[in-house]
Parts: sequence; C-alpha cells; structure tokens
Amino acid sequence: MPDPTGRASTTPLRDYLDRPAPGAAGEDYLVVPRSLAQSMPLRWQQVFTGLLADLHDAYGHLSWPEYQVGAARRELVADLDDDQLDALGWYTDLAPDGHLEFHDADDRPVADPEHQRVLAPVQDPIPPVSAGRVEPRPAPRR
Repeated sequence: MPDPTGRASTTPLRDYLDRPAPGAAGEDYLVVPRSLAQSMPLRWQQVFTGLLADLHDAYGHLSWPEYQVGAARRELVADLDDDQLDALGWYTDLAPDGHLEFHDADDRPVADPEHQRVLAPVQDPIPPVSAGRVEPRPAPRR
C-alpha cells in the first residue's frame, strides 16, 4: 500500500513480498518459475538478468548451496491423500472409537483435522521449461 504522505518506500522489495504474492511463500525465499521468466518480453529478461547478476556479484563471497524447490499449498489435514501424508511423515490410524485419526511426524494425534491447514506438497501447476514459451496474460485489475 502506498505511503499516504507520498514518500517512496525505502524497502520496496520487502513491502511487496510481505503481501501475499505468488512465489513468495515463507519469510526467507522468493521463487521465480524459470519457464515464466523466460517467457517474459526480451527487455524484461535483460533487466532481470542484470539484476540477478548484480545480486550474485554482491553476494558471490557466500557459500551458496543448491536448492530443491517443490510446489506446496496450505491444505486441510483431512483432505490430504496418502502421498501427501507420506511426504510430511504423517499417517492415519483408526482410533479406538472407529474414526480416522491423523498423526503428525512426532506421532501426536492432530486435533481438528477438518479445520487445520498444513503446507503440503501438490502437483506443480506451472509448466516446466521443457514446455516452451508460456504466453503472458496479465491478471485482471482489482
């Protein structure tokens, strides 16, 4: 949200990423799908490449690890399938009264699985780089 005094923010990237934004899940990382970035107009790619080069130059002294990125969404525990539960280290069991009970990775029963959401792996809806160019289509204005 713009400053009502009209002053420019001194932390524009943080301000933008602190709002709900695609690829900005969590506090520590921003994920940009390569297939979408490579599908942007040439000028955008040139500017973005320059910005990435500046970032890598400024922090080239750090020992960067490799990252594994996986698609995930906040899902209701009760809606998770077996593969999602396995990926989280969770499982289901029948309770003594016969209802399905969910257990977390620490073997604790999950309270209220019909209303509790967890970050669970999902199939990635973003096309991979091998799919070729993804036609940009701006989001509708709000």
